[in-house]
Amino acid sequence: MAVDVLTEIVIDRPCTEVAAYAGDPSNAPRWYVNIESVVWRTPEPVAVGSRMDFVARFLGRRLAYTYEVVELVSGERLVMRTAQGPFPMETTYTWQPVDADRTRMTLRNRGEPAGFAKVTAPVMAAAMRRANQKDLVNLKRILERSH
Repeated sequence: MAVDVLTEIVIDRPCTEVAAYAGDPSNAPRWYVNIESVVWRTPEPVAVGSRMDFVARFLGRRLAYTYEVVELVSGERLVMRTAQGPFPMETTYTWQPVDADRTRMTLRNRGEPAGFAKVTAPVMAAAMRRANQKDLVNLKRILERSH
């Protein structure tokens, strides 16, 4: 069973600001509840081919994985992918202006769990949805408070 979780939020900041902050993996530990650290394996800034090591806690487990940026449309879309572990994952961010001062951001996680992770996929998807909603609310709070 594939997992495909899509969440979105409207942030009261211009699209360029939201994309610049959320699209910089170095900021992930500040707004993602479950991400503990990000270490760059390639030189910054983010570009297609960039790789970063992420450490996260999810459902009580420590997860370490490397994301690679596979698509980047500056200010509009960022796609990162990992093929490691029991749960290969693709994360997509999109940013669309609602108007000059507001941005609709979507966060999509999808993947095909293997082994035991396949059995827990429905629980994982529900937990991911809750976490992603919290993360986007966190991001909104950070960006709206900073101005």
